[in-house]
Amino acid sequence: MEEAQCTSLSPPLSLHGQFDGFLWSVAVINPGFCFGVSKLRFGSVLDADPGHGKLPLVSVQDRDHKFLTKAVEEAYRGVECSDGGPFGAVVVRNDEVVVSCHNMVLKHTDPTAHAEVTAIREACKKLGKIELSDCEIYASCEPCPMCFGAVHLSRIKRLVYGAKAEAAIAIGFDDFIADALRGTGYYQKANMEIKKADGNGALLAEQVFEKTKEKFQMY
Repeated sequence: MEEAQCTSLSPPLSLHGQFDGFLWSVAVINPGFCFGVSKLRFGSVLDADPGHGKLPLVSVQDRDHKFLTKAVEEAYRGVECSDGGPFGAVVVRNDEVVVSCHNMVLKHTDPTAHAEVTAIREACKKLGKIELSDCEIYASCEPCPMCFGAVHLSRIKRLVYGAKAEAAIAIGFDDFIADALRGTGYYQKANMEIKKADGNGALLAEQVFEKTKEKFQMY
């Protein structure tokens, strides 16, 4: 069986960002154990525990943009390689990329090989577990019901997506893809944080469909 085309990286030593009007900084020794948690208002300097030095300030918005951009790059790569549709997904753990994948439906002749499903499969293989509760996933587009179900079942703690489903629907994808996050009750029951990107992140993700529509045809 062919291996999915994904990129993997090793875990980090620190995690920092902003939430609810505060900057947070956490130094990580290994998965499941942390030290040096700091919480200060924006503009302050964050210090780890005495003797561990200062950690840089990184906003959640900048962090999300970084990983979402990688998912968008995967979406373009999948179309250029004729692997599948213009969709990309990145699984992140402790502020580092675990795997970066794209849609593989055409390459694997598999209608379930969507970007998010492929990324979750490869992340589980790499990490050696089926529960990804310490991971986040960045998707170039709003997940379809199947992909959202996979995200939910893998217990991923946070989902960030770029383009709305309408951007994909506009170039011929089934309109059912908008059902996962809207009014089904499934979304409301999910025990995860779900964020729609805005600003440049959303724009970059939405442009994928317009720029690739002449190169990609599923049927």
